[in-house]
Amino acid sequence: MSSSTPQAPGLVQATPPAVDDETAAGIALDGWGVAGRARPLGSNQDRNFLIEREDGPALLLKIANPSTTVPELEAQSAAADLIAARAGTRAPRAHRRPGGGTTLAVPISGVVMHARLLDFLPGETLSGYLSPAVVSALGALAARVAQALSALALPGADRAHQWDLRRAPDVLAELLPAVPDDAARRRLADAAGAAARALAPVVGDLPVQAIHGDLTDDNVVRSDPLTRLPDGVIDLGDLGRSWAVAELAITVSSLLHHDGVDLAAAMRAVTAYHRERPLSDAEQTALWPLVVQRGAVLVASAHQVLSGDPGNGYAAENLAHERAIFDRAVSVPLEVATALVRAATGHAPAPLALPAARPLIDTDAPHVVDLSPASALLDDGRWLRAETEDAAFAAAPQGAVAAARFGESRLTRAVPLDPEPPRIVSLGVELATPSGAPLLAPWAGTVAPTPSGFVLTAHGVRLIVDGCRLIEPAGSAVVAGDRVAEPAGRVWVQVVREGVDAPRFAPRSLAAAWTAVVADPSPLVPGLEPAPAPLDAARLLERRDAVFAEVQEHYYDAPPVMVRGWRELLVDAEGRVYLDTLNNVTAVGHSHPRLADAVDRQWRLLNTNSRFHYPAVVEFSERLAELVPDPLDTVFLVNSGSEAVDLSLRLARGWSGRPDVVAVEEAYHGWTYLTDAVSTSTADNPAALETRPAWVHTVPSPHPFRGPHADAPERYAADAADEIARLAAAGSPVGAFVAETAFGNGGGMFLPDGYLARVYDAVRTHGGLAIADEVQVGYGRLGEWFWGFQQQDAVPDIVAVAKSMGNGHPLGAVITTREVAARYRTGGYFFSSAGGSPVSSVVGLTVLDIMRDEDLVGNARRVGGALRERLLALGDRHPILAAVHGAGLYLGPEFVRDRETWEPATAETAAICRRLRDLGVIAQPTGDHQNILKIKPPLCFGEDSADALVAALDRVLTEGW
Repeated sequence: MSSSTPQAPGLVQATPPAVDDETAAGIALDGWGVAGRARPLGSNQDRNFLIEREDGPALLLKIANPSTTVPELEAQSAAADLIAARAGTRAPRAHRRPGGGTTLAVPISGVVMHARLLDFLPGETLSGYLSPAVVSALGALAARVAQALSALALPGADRAHQWDLRRAPDVLAELLPAVPDDAARRRLADAAGAAARALAPVVGDLPVQAIHGDLTDDNVVRSDPLTRLPDGVIDLGDLGRSWAVAELAITVSSLLHHDGVDLAAAMRAVTAYHRERPLSDAEQTALWPLVVQRGAVLVASAHQVLSGDPGNGYAAENLAHERAIFDRAVSVPLEVATALVRAATGHAPAPLALPAARPLIDTDAPHVVDLSPASALLDDGRWLRAETEDAAFAAAPQGAVAAARFGESRLTRAVPLDPEPPRIVSLGVELATPSGAPLLAPWAGTVAPTPSGFVLTAHGVRLIVDGCRLIEPAGSAVVAGDRVAEPAGRVWVQVVREGVDAPRFAPRSLAAAWTAVVADPSPLVPGLEPAPAPLDAARLLERRDAVFAEVQEHYYDAPPVMVRGWRELLVDAEGRVYLDTLNNVTAVGHSHPRLADAVDRQWRLLNTNSRFHYPAVVEFSERLAELVPDPLDTVFLVNSGSEAVDLSLRLARGWSGRPDVVAVEEAYHGWTYLTDAVSTSTADNPAALETRPAWVHTVPSPHPFRGPHADAPERYAADAADEIARLAAAGSPVGAFVAETAFGNGGGMFLPDGYLARVYDAVRTHGGLAIADEVQVGYGRLGEWFWGFQQQDAVPDIVAVAKSMGNGHPLGAVITTREVAARYRTGGYFFSSAGGSPVSSVVGLTVLDIMRDEDLVGNARRVGGALRERLLALGDRHPILAAVHGAGLYLGPEFVRDRETWEPATAETAAICRRLRDLGVIAQPTGDHQNILKIKPPLCFGEDSADALVAALDRVLTEGW
């Protein structure tokens, strides 16, 4: 087809003539009196130019395809007015010419085309990753636009064109010959044909109205770079009358090539649309067949454009996206996709019914092989071993049928560190049967052999049995109860609607929809029940909120239900495996079997309070005292970090007789009265600085890149020392200086060199004590140093520690000098019921043994060092990642909007964490500006996990969040 051909046969628009920049600028000047530089913008069917003016905002010159008439352009202008007025969004309104009217006829290469000058809507189109909020917003916008355009009744909107999905079969008949590959052409034709057959019963019930016709990711813009929500609609060149639901089909199809939008995620747009403009039953039936047809038309059209305009880079680039749209649209049968649509509108899909049946195998009570995420069979990391499933089936009692259940998330099939949701939900039943037990026909039908089993077809379904040898000859008719086959290993049983292929395992997000074409075969095995549904995360959250104090927050707005941990991995109730980059509580890793065994044994022996005399508390206290330098030699055992810091402050008061404390801003120390009083983090308490008691005095956070001394961080120590001296001179000498030895709550940020030594000297000069809060950063986490104060080459008077030392068990400690402890004794006694109990002491001892025997401090140094270097390299490519604080396995990548001003990227960091969760990485922001990732995983964090974290973060920073 020649590029200058004015009209293609039938419904397909021709490729318009080329228009150069100078010509476009002349059209804007001659037609509207607007002077400016013309810059071309891409389009398949029109010629678009941005007119950049010196004396006003840029405008859009749109030169329509030659096949587009003036009434059609007038309808587009009227539609833009309606959208702007009724849909609550921006739209490209047309500018009137000085002589009247909004269109101008211009001859180009012998072809008369019509131009309009429109508002140019600044902002970005939807590219890269689309968040759930953006997907929902686009669905809602599509609904509002449809409602606005329902009032449009101009003749120009009633036109035949290739993007009207009512005409998809005719359009494809014309376009498909342009697809050069025979197999691809047949695939497009077959899928579109099946979609047309699915549409046929409901087309008479689909309402028709004017629709935008191309409300896609490329034809909406977003002006807010933080929310990234679409707030403008552009390009009404495909306006026309069609089925109203076709608009949603077009919108949904445009989502399918985006990162983060699989079929289940795309349903968020359907839900949002349905909330604004409810979909009828017929529209729900029609939606996915229309998505398939849209995908087929897009691919075929791109080939047709390229056949006539081989140099059209816009069309060539889009072809890859359009192929991805089509591939994802047909990735499941139409019935499954339609079940997803119905679920998205609040209608549970009707599951495929099993025909009336006799048993497939003779058994009374099968032995259930539980491979679900919380199964005891999978403890101690057995879910990661290749032989676990075989061993679980083999453990069945002799002579029993062993059965793995339908609908169960088999954790044994999950792959750690996989960014994609696992395909682990069983769409069949798996059996291990006694030797010689025959498989019987559950109903009458025809048997056909397969390479490793048979298929029994009847009643519109196929019974697929794999892992057996046929007894009946191939092609024979059987009646219910006939002996059909003998097991030849484990037997897979699946019931699928005739004419549909189904996988054995599906992702949890699609599992319920697959039941539209896959029946539960459990009734074929007497006594076997399907697997219970996973815990409903939303319902469980409702129960939590009803009884659990709201101030006790949880990670994420819609948190997963965690049921298992192993090393640096967490597993939710649906079998999704997450990389835990957050959990400094479990220092030696989740569910360490050595620790579980030690606790089990001690609990069976004795657990009581520490006033009794027993070996473990002595041994543990000795081990703790060995870990600190002289003169520290005396141990208190408590239950938590808050108690440890609280007791430290009380020890300082007992020593000095003075309540005044100097604390550093942007720090968190605990939740007791005393520790909350010295906690200054506005992220934890927005009013922290304004509500401190009079005895708490603060000094600025010594941040190396922001604050009063960002240019000379060493000055922070001098200012803190001066403040301590000032307080003493004013008659309020401080009894203690308390600080984290590295800013754990601030993302592992190190203090300026020499900071602690200078401030410790200052407080001691005036009779106070230096308290080192090591609750988060101490106990080997920094790799190079066991304690944070060692990095500062300073020795405190009191050390408070918790978290890591108990691996999730409530355990904390205060380590000080005999003299300081004795002074506290003069004011009374100290007692903690569970602090130092036999079980707590055994936990503490075992954690130290594991850290030593598995060289976890060395691992923190090696893996953490390599991870830090890789994160710094990410910062070289992504300006938002401006610094990486910390060391070992306490790292803090900091995100800023501007490296000159160091403006915190707070909203971006929260969104990055949400996106990381989608990719299977648990991460959270920290710091007063909530713009730092707190990377503080279990100390067993491996190199492969570090690689997975960096890859996921790189993907997020590249694709968007």
